[in-house]
Amino acid sequence: MATSTDPGLIPLYTTQFSTNLELLLQQMGSMLRGTVREGFHTGKTASPVNQIGAISLKAAAGRFAPKNRTDPEFVRRWVFPQEGSIDQLIDSFDELQTIVDPKSQYTQNAAMAVGRAWDDALIAAATGTAQLGQDPSAFTTETFNTTNFQVAVNFQSSASSGLTVAKLIEAKRILRHYHNDLDSDELTLVMGSQQESDLLNQVQVVSTEFNDRPVLVDGKLVRFLGYNVKVMERLPSAVGAASQRGVLAYVKSGMYLGNWKDLTNRVSIRNDLEGEPWDLWTSVMYGATRLQPGKVVQVLCSDTTGSDITP
Repeated sequence: MATSTDPGLIPLYTTQFSTNLELLLQQMGSMLRGTVREGFHTGKTASPVNQIGAISLKAAAGRFAPKNRTDPEFVRRWVFPQEGSIDQLIDSFDELQTIVDPKSQYTQNAAMAVGRAWDDALIAAATGTAQLGQDPSAFTTETFNTTNFQVAVNFQSSASSGLTVAKLIEAKRILRHYHNDLDSDELTLVMGSQQESDLLNQVQVVSTEFNDRPVLVDGKLVRFLGYNVKVMERLPSAVGAASQRGVLAYVKSGMYLGNWKDLTNRVSIRNDLEGEPWDLWTSVMYGATRLQPGKVVQVLCSDTTGSDITP
């Protein structure tokens, strides 16, 4: 055993390590689940909703004339499942040599990853290609209509701009124009930290002269212009052009998260492996889709914060 050569040093000093485990910075689970419609399914694909088209009133053909039949148009939206799993091993011999039991933190870490995967699926589906049709053997596709459902990056500006109050008002106008009932259908705004900063630097947001009640809650923007605000760093950059980010505004009935298998955790001992380690297995099966094009609006914003921050 090595000893100090300093006669005044007492060789009884110890080194103490923390027994706490802390998750590194990350988005802590899903921020969008609960802002969309949800359902549970079985099978290789599922139709979350059957949609019926609008019909028009016709003038009567005349007294005792044959009736003119009106047939509405029906369409189905389809959602497809995707699997995901996380398998983590904790060696039993290693566990005996530490005073830290990491199993609960491992499980929590996996749950956070699943929540982020749900959000990523919803974000991709919001402006992605939707599948629709009467039967899964004859799908047709619906691409996101940027002409009608997108607010330009230079809206009411001579150059590209960040998120402005004018852009939010325009997004809300588009949703109302396509007959969304914003009084009963919850409205969500998904933006990044740069867009939050853009709004906090505008007097219309922070000043009580423009609002009948304070907009900020403990310095956070949680609700504005009827939007429930979600700030996250998972919106894709380079939307349409470099240094742009696509902010999303949607009503709850416009987006859908289907679950074939909700978050499942299983802890077992692997008897087939040396040391019989703990096996922490997390699995899920889910899918997402846009339910109607007129219920989702994308707002393009200038954003020079760089690439997406993950996880």
